[in-house]
Amino acid sequence: MTDAAAFRALHYGRPPGDPLILPGPWDAASARALVDAGFPALATPSAGVAASLGYADGETPAAEMFAALARITRAVDVPVSADVEDGYGLAPQELVERLLEAGVVGCNLEDSSGGVLKDPHRHAEWLAEVRSAAGDRLFLNARVDTFARGVTDPDRAIERAALYGAAGADCVYPIHAPTAVLPLLRSGIKGPLNMYARPDGTSPTPAELGALGATRITFGPGLLRLALRSLQKPWPEASGRGVD
Repeated sequence: MTDAAAFRALHYGRPPGDPLILPGPWDAASARALVDAGFPALATPSAGVAASLGYADGETPAAEMFAALARITRAVDVPVSADVEDGYGLAPQELVERLLEAGVVGCNLEDSSGGVLKDPHRHAEWLAEVRSAAGDRLFLNARVDTFARGVTDPDRAIERAALYGAAGADCVYPIHAPTAVLPLLRSGIKGPLNMYARPDGTSPTPAELGALGATRITFGPGLLRLALRSLQKPWPEASGRGVD
């Protein structure tokens, strides 16, 4: 079984309330820490990697993003999926080649750019080209940005999800969808469904989201932000006790 096939298999046969949890490392050290914590796979967040490189989300040059992904995949022995935003304007064949060279087994691809939703039919055609270039070597997670762009009607997300699934997406990700509409999304969307959770306890737990229909849970840059907030807390006394 290839790494991509093993990663794909993690999404199926899961009982309700037991979604696949994919924490998001932002560099090699955080990736190792998450694997040591027992997670079977990882999913990098574009915003987290961007912050680690000194960029705002959406402003990371493609070359730096792929180099960062390669460092992460070299550091761990579990499958890694990568958020590569809207593909950085790369042609499908080149995008696939660079993802595979970086060592990842899957990717998130957004259906908006510059804060504007893309035409869903054209985006589906592009996704189909990515699928054709990748074959079964990559797990494609198609992000649906309707809720993030102020379109609150769940039917619009379901329509896009259907187009992307038909184009070859393995999973869809209606980012920022309200928890209340998750059962409706689950009933209208075929295949694995990715939902976003906050690791600080301000959102439903992964188990609660799983019970409502989520197949897998990602945290975006939430883990990085949680770590950064911990650094802003008072440090141990000057005696040095507790400081490594």
